[in-house]
Amino acid sequence: MRADPDSRITILVVDDDENLRRLVAAYLESEGYEVEQAADAEAAFQRVEKHEPDLILLDLMLPGLSGLEVARRLRTKRPVPILMLTARGSEDDMLQGFAAGADDYLVKP
Repeated sequence: MRADPDSRITILVVDDDENLRRLVAAYLESEGYEVEQAADAEAAFQRVEKHEPDLILLDLMLPGLSGLEVARRLRTKRPVPILMLTARGSEDDMLQGFAAGADDYLVKP
């Protein structure tokens, strides 16, 4: 629960596709959420430390560390909910996502 009930919910969008990241961020902001963005794992870790998001939307396919590894590392530090938002939709991909710590898994259209 948030310490200040009047503060906005912060969502971190992690995706290397800048157009998609901006589109998702713009939609979430229009709905009243505060949004942070990251294009890779390192930027994601920095944003998590600085902004302590309430939710992370995480792509699997990132440059450098994969989204799976990002989720695993985040799980060791914070209980923040993670929603995998990715183009990879096989059953195996989903199972790997949940095993890495995702709370939910959504395949991009």
